[in-house]
Amino acid sequence: TALFSLPAAWLAPVVERQTAGRLTLGDPEGCLWQGAAFLGVAYDANAPVTPVLPGRFRWTLSPWLLLGWVDARIDNPEALKNTLTVSGRWNEWQLGPVTLQMPAQRLAALGAPLNTLQPTGQMQLSWSGLRVRRSGNQLDVEGSMLLELTDIASALSPVKPLGAYRLQFDWRGARAQLTLGTLSGPLRLEGTGAIEHGRLHFSGLAWAQPGQEQ
Repeated sequence: TALFSLPAAWLAPVVERQTAGRLTLGDPEGCLWQGAAFLGVAYDANAPVTPVLPGRFRWTLSPWLLLGWVDARIDNPEALKNTLTVSGRWNEWQLGPVTLQMPAQRLAALGAPLNTLQPTGQMQLSWSGLRVRRSGNQLDVEGSMLLELTDIASALSPVKPLGAYRLQFDWRGARAQLTLGTLSGPLRLEGTGAIEHGRLHFSGLAWAQPGQEQ
C-alpha cells in the first residue's frame, strides 16, 4: 500500500540528483505511478521553482517497476510533439522517438551566461531513439540528437534575427561529438566539439554573411 501511494513529489529529489541540482520538478501532483509536474530550476531551497519548459509533463509508470522493468509514457502537448515512451530495466532504458520544442528565452532561467545573452527564437530537439545505461553514478547514452534553432536573436545584438542553426549530437557512452552549422541568417556559425563527462570542449568560427558586415 505504501509503495502504490508514493506521492509524485518523491520524484523531485531524484531529478535533482540525476541533474546535479540543475533541474527539479515544480508543483507535482498525483502519485509516483500517475502524476504531473513542470520541469524547472530553483536557485536555492527557499526560492520558487522557475519553469524551463512550457506546459506540464504528465506521466504513467507501470507497477512492473517493482520487479525491475521500466515502462513509462510521458505527455506534454505544449512541449512534446508526440508521446515519449521509456522502456527497459532498472539500469538500462530505451527512449522512443520524440520532438521537444521550446522558446529560446526559457534558457535564461538556467542562469549565467544565458541570462546575460537573453536569447529569443525557437528551439526544437529531436531524436529517433536513444539507449541510456547507468554505469555507477554515470549515464551512458547511445544515439543521435538534433537541435534546430530558428529566428535566434540576443539582447546583446541589434540584428534580429541573427540566424537559424543546427547542432548535431552523436552520443557514444559518456561522450557526445558536436557539429554546428548555419541554415540561414546574417551571422554564420560553424564548429565542432565534444561533451565528455559533463564538460564541453568546442572550437568554432563566426563571421558575417557577405553584405552584412556592418
